[in-house]
Amino acid sequence: MPQPTWTATAIRAAFVRGDLSATHACETALARINVGNQRTGAFLSVHADGARQRAAELDRAADRGACGPLAGVPIAVKDNICTEGLTTTAGSRMLQGYRPPYTATAVARLEAAGAVVIGKTNCDEFAMGSSNEHSAFGPARNPWALDRTPGGSSGGSAAAVAAGMVPVAVGSDTGGSVRQPAGFCGLVGMRPTYGRVSRYGLVSFASSLDQIGPLATTVADAALVLQVMAGQDDQDATTTREPVPDWNAALTGDIRGCRIGVPTAIVENGVDAEVSSAFTQGVAALRDRGALVTSVDLPHSGVAIPVYYVIATAEASSNLARYDGVRFGHRTAQAGSLDEMYERSRDEGFGAEVKRRIILGTFVLSAGYYDAFYLKAQQVRRLITVELESVLTRCDVVMLPTSPTAAFPLGERVDDPLQMYLADVFTVGSSLAGLPAISMAGGFTGAGLPIGLQLIGRRYDEAGLFRVADAYERDTRWFERRTPVCDCRNVVVD
Repeated sequence: MPQPTWTATAIRAAFVRGDLSATHACETALARINVGNQRTGAFLSVHADGARQRAAELDRAADRGACGPLAGVPIAVKDNICTEGLTTTAGSRMLQGYRPPYTATAVARLEAAGAVVIGKTNCDEFAMGSSNEHSAFGPARNPWALDRTPGGSSGGSAAAVAAGMVPVAVGSDTGGSVRQPAGFCGLVGMRPTYGRVSRYGLVSFASSLDQIGPLATTVADAALVLQVMAGQDDQDATTTREPVPDWNAALTGDIRGCRIGVPTAIVENGVDAEVSSAFTQGVAALRDRGALVTSVDLPHSGVAIPVYYVIATAEASSNLARYDGVRFGHRTAQAGSLDEMYERSRDEGFGAEVKRRIILGTFVLSAGYYDAFYLKAQQVRRLITVELESVLTRCDVVMLPTSPTAAFPLGERVDDPLQMYLADVFTVGSSLAGLPAISMAGGFTGAGLPIGLQLIGRRYDEAGLFRVADAYERDTRWFERRTPVCDCRNVVVD
């Protein structure tokens, strides 16, 4: 059977034409996972039987064109997003073996659109991390260099797509956990406007920040997946009733007159030289396309990291209080009293990074410190939001690197939380403001590691981000480069 280009758009088109069966696409993905997962650790669980059954159902459909916009497309789901009957651990021993009784709205919509869920991907425990090293089940590895992080916390999803195991994957983004892995792995990663995608079924980390988003090879694929997931959901009161436009219709390649804001002062400080060079070239490429580039100022961006880590940890300490060993999750086998059961269950179930954040979050919420830390952080969050929104009245998008460096070696920062947190210095601002942001492949270092470039847009203007990212992708075509270290696209199923 002929092999289509390994993108969601191409697979769906081949399925509708009758050139490709959903079963063949499913078996191809499973074969590639069998090869690639041994090297990358991208998947925590693979659901081969269920995927084959779902693919067979799609193949039996009388009218393939009516099967949905993702018909026959294999897709991976981050393991902190609930899937009924399938293990969902959030990368933690606290939830080891947990099988939810329901499916997250975002996943249900993907399945209704014809997607075939292949498995659940590795992630930092409860999505708390920037390198995937805080997973209780071992780190995921970057397919471009197996000694490097794929980013976090959605590192497994990024590694699975970058290695060609699946064409698209879903992750969650609290402070950059879709965009930073996308940048480290040479992918497109979109964090939508807060409320665009339902959080129902997403294991909560920081509820005012968490959002589900796609990771893909191309902008068109990312737009297609987000289109399916987006929209109001009665199960999540924070979802917006804002209409979901046809985002693929925005991919015209025409960005003439589009105003690109560049915060030069930020980019000039603390950014690796190769990342800075790629950023400069990226800005020039958009200017050559007809965009208007202007310098902007974001003076509060320097405090975004501390503000984020006060608010996120405070919300985490509250959300994770439910894991007490009583109703679900890990329960210790050694406890002489109820209090001891609580203490031992949480101590055994949570890893070091999660404990660190729970302790910090409990502290900033405690009597005597609430006003000095949590309340102050919320006030500065508002300043950051107003500042970004004000800049976006004078330009259409703000452009930044996704991360100050390319992917760093595994183990390099695991014992230095501050350096680890700084990997998200360019991504947390838009998260705090609830604004949409996209990471796109922006080139490579001399050592062959991907570099990510980021665009931040106005609230609900995902179309504008997709338009600019697509125009850049058309000129640079970085997505066509394949990793020489771990590329599974040469695995073909007859």
